[in-house]
Amino acid sequence: MFKIYEGLTQEQTVGLVITIVAIVVLLILFISSIKVVKQTDKYVIQRLGGYHATWGVGIHFLLPFFDKIERVVNLKEQVKDFDPQPVITKDNVTMQIDTVVFFQVTDPKLYCYGVDNPVSALENLSATTLRNIIGDLDLDETLTSRDIINTKMRAILDEATDPWGIKVNRVEVKNILPPKDIREAMEKQMRAEREKREAILKAEGQKQALILKAEGEKESAILSAEGQKEQMIRVAEGEAESVRIRKEAEALGIRLLNEAHASHETIQLRALETLAQVANGQATKIIVPSELQNLTSILSTVNTVKEEK
Repeated sequence: MFKIYEGLTQEQTVGLVITIVAIVVLLILFISSIKVVKQTDKYVIQRLGGYHATWGVGIHFLLPFFDKIERVVNLKEQVKDFDPQPVITKDNVTMQIDTVVFFQVTDPKLYCYGVDNPVSALENLSATTLRNIIGDLDLDETLTSRDIINTKMRAILDEATDPWGIKVNRVEVKNILPPKDIREAMEKQMRAEREKREAILKAEGQKQALILKAEGEKESAILSAEGQKEQMIRVAEGEAESVRIRKEAEALGIRLLNEAHASHETIQLRALETLAQVANGQATKIIVPSELQNLTSILSTVNTVKEEK
C-alpha cells in the first residue's frame, strides 16, 4: 500500500483518499437505505416533507436525503389499560372506573396523520365517553350494567376513531370502585340479605320437617286403621266361617237323624240335651218349646232310653 503511495504525487494521493472515502460513504448509504418490512408492520414514508407511500412486507429502498420513515405502524391488535377515571352517576355518586380498550390500526396513513399521539387521544376519548354514559345511569344500574356500558363505549369509540385509522374491537370495564361509605352500606345490605335468606331457609326447613312429620303421622294412622279394619274383617270372616261350619254340622246331624229314622223319643231326648246345654250357658232367659210342656212325659222317655242302654 505504501508502495502505491510512493509512486504518486501529493495531489494524486489526496484524490485517491477522497475517492475511497466517497465510495465507503456511498456504500454505507446504500446499505442503510435497504429496508426489510416485517409481516406485522407498515412503514409510512415521507418524501421531501410530504406523504409518499406505505410500505408493506418485503424489501424496499429508501432514497437517501429525500425519503424518510415517518412512522413504523404495528398492525397487531393492541391492548391499553387506562388509569381509573372519576365519574359521577345520575344520582350524584362519585366513583372510580378504569377500562381496557382493544384496538387495531387499519389505515397507517390516517394513523400517522389523523391525530397527534393517537393512543393519548384514544384514552381521553374513552374517559369522556365513559363519563357521558355513566351520567345517564344511577348507582345500581352502573354496578349491574357492565355489558351495556361496554357495548355503548365500543360503538362510540369505534365511530370516533375511524378518521384516525383505528378500529376499536372491544371495550371492557375492568373495575368499578364506589366511595368507601357506599361500599360499607352495600356490605351491610349484602350481610342483611344473607341473614334474611338464612332465616328463610331455616323457616322453610322447619316447615318442611313439620309437614313431613304430619304426613308420617297421617300415613301411620291410615296404616293402623287399615290394619284394624283388616283384623276386624278377618275376625268376622272367622266367626262367619265358624257359624257356617256349625250350621253345616247341625244340618248334617239332622240329615243323619232323618236317614237313621230316629224315633220320637230319641228326638225329644236330643232336644232335652240341647236345653240342658242352653241352661248351662250365660243366658238369663230360657224359652221352653211347646213340645216340652209335658215334663213328666219327657222324664219317663229319658228313663226308658237309659234302661234300654
